[in-house]
Amino acid sequence: MKTFLRQQLERYAFRLAELDFLLSREDIMRDMKQFLALSREHTEVAAIASRYARWQQRQSDLATGQEMLKSSADDADMLAMAQDEITAAQQECEQLEAELQRMLLPKDPDDQRNAFMEIRAGTGGDESALFAADLFRMYTRYCERMGWKTEIMSESSSELGGYKEVVLRIEGDGVYGKLRFESGGHRVQRVPSTETQGRIHTSACTVAVLPEPDEAVAITINPADLRIDTYRASGAGGQHINKTDSAVRITHIPTGIVAECQDDRSQHRNKARAMQVLSARIVEKDRSAQAAKDAAMRKGLIGSGDRSDRIRTYNFPQGRLTDHRINLTLYKLQAITEGDLGDVVQALHQAREAEQLEELEVGAAR
Repeated sequence: MKTFLRQQLERYAFRLAELDFLLSREDIMRDMKQFLALSREHTEVAAIASRYARWQQRQSDLATGQEMLKSSADDADMLAMAQDEITAAQQECEQLEAELQRMLLPKDPDDQRNAFMEIRAGTGGDESALFAADLFRMYTRYCERMGWKTEIMSESSSELGGYKEVVLRIEGDGVYGKLRFESGGHRVQRVPSTETQGRIHTSACTVAVLPEPDEAVAITINPADLRIDTYRASGAGGQHINKTDSAVRITHIPTGIVAECQDDRSQHRNKARAMQVLSARIVEKDRSAQAAKDAAMRKGLIGSGDRSDRIRTYNFPQGRLTDHRINLTLYKLQAITEGDLGDVVQALHQAREAEQLEELEVGAAR
C-alpha cells in the first residue's frame, strides 16, 4: 500500500477514538442535531477504520506465513499450510486495499439522489430524432435492469416516431451517481431507414443528467422571475387531454431556462413537477460552469460533463461503441442498445476513481 494512503488511514483510527469520546459525553447527547451528525460520521469512519485494521491483521498473517515458509523447508505439510496462508492473505489484502482506496475518495453528496435525464435530438434531422428514441429505449432498459423506476416528464415526438426531446425522471438507489457520466454529445453512424442508397449517415443527440434537488435545501426562486404558461397536452390521454389546459411550461426569465411537464392530468401536479425540473436545471447550470472550470484546471479524463462535448460514438456497421473520454471501445453494440450498459458505466467510474486517487496523492505530497 502506498505511503500516502497509509497516512490517510492512520488518521481515521485517531478520529474514531475522538468520535467514541465525543459520543459518550452527555452534553453532546443532549444536542440531537450534533449527536446525529457525529453518529453519521462515526458510522463512516468506523467502516474505514475496521477495514484498515483487518488489512493490518492480514499483513501480519502474511509475514507470519512467509516466516513459516522459510523455517519449514523439510516439512511438506507445514510448507503447504504456509503457502495456503500466504495466498489467502495476499488475496484479501489486495481486495481490502482496493476497497479502502474507493472509500477514501471524495464523495459527491448528490450521488445517491434521483435524477432527471434529458435527451434531445441534434444534427441529423429525422435520423437524429430516431436516435434519440433509441437512446431513450437503451436507458429505460438499463433502468429496468437496475430496478429503478422511470416516468416521462415531458416529450416532443417527431413525425417518424422518434423524439425531438424527452425528459425522464429516474428514481432509485444511487441513480445520479451511476448515470452522471452519460451527460454529453452522443453520435451515431449508421444507414438510416430512410436512406435508399445504403449510405452511412452521422447524426447526434445530447444527453443531460441532472440530480433531483433536495427539497429541504432547494434553491430559492423569486416568483416574479417566472413566467408560467398552460396549454393542452399532446399525445395519448383521451378526450380529457383535449378539453383542459393541463400541461405547464415555466420560464425562468433571468436565465431563459425553460421546464415543462404534461405527463399528469392535473395542472397542479404538472406545475410542481415542472418546478422540480426547473430547479434542477438552474442548479446544473451553476454546477456545469464550475465543473468546466475545474476540468480545465486538471484536464480530467471524464471532462466537465458539458452536454456539448462529444463523448461517445455508436457505430452500427461495425457493431462498435467508443467512449472518447477514456478510449474505451466495445464490440457489443447490439447488447448495449438493449440496456447492457454495465461495462460502460463501470469503466467510466473506474477512470474517475483512478483520477481522484491521483489527485489525493498529489495533494498529500504538497
